[in-house]
Amino acid sequence: MFHPGQHIDYILAVFSFLSMFARAGSLSRVAWTGCRRMGNFTSSTSVAGSSCVQYVQEMVSQNCVVIFSKSTCPYCKMAKNVFNEIGATYKVIELDEHNDGRRMQEALAQMTGARTVPRVFINGNCIGGGSDTKQLHQQGKLRPLIEQCAPCCASSSDGSGSGQFESAK
Repeated sequence: MFHPGQHIDYILAVFSFLSMFARAGSLSRVAWTGCRRMGNFTSSTSVAGSSCVQYVQEMVSQNCVVIFSKSTCPYCKMAKNVFNEIGATYKVIELDEHNDGRRMQEALAQMTGARTVPRVFINGNCIGGGSDTKQLHQQGKLRPLIEQCAPCCASSSDGSGSGQFESAK
């Protein structure tokens, strides 16, 4: 069907064609289902996008520590290890295992100004990513942030941490 090299040319032609429609604004009404970038902000173009923002807000407001993560990300593992080390209870949402993970990541970008993972929230505030979490711990500032949360969320008795995982929805 395709000769070597033609396959890439075909893909590039399709991409170029779709890009032309996207720039003209036609594709956003026809097939674009996620979030659209507008300047420095991400604006939701679908109900699903706004429901992702609402879901993130609910998770953050209902849990003292929330880590929006990807299961294979080393920085995400770093953040989880820090909370395990201090014995803190935390909620993990693995974006790569969640049906709306991509849109949720866009919602996080809109809310925090960063699209990278992990996005770590303590007591309703984003403290940053894995390196930020580790740095706060090394500076002795992480535990006091957690201790400001409700007593049920501050720590587990055995010191092993108890990440509560939520993957597929």
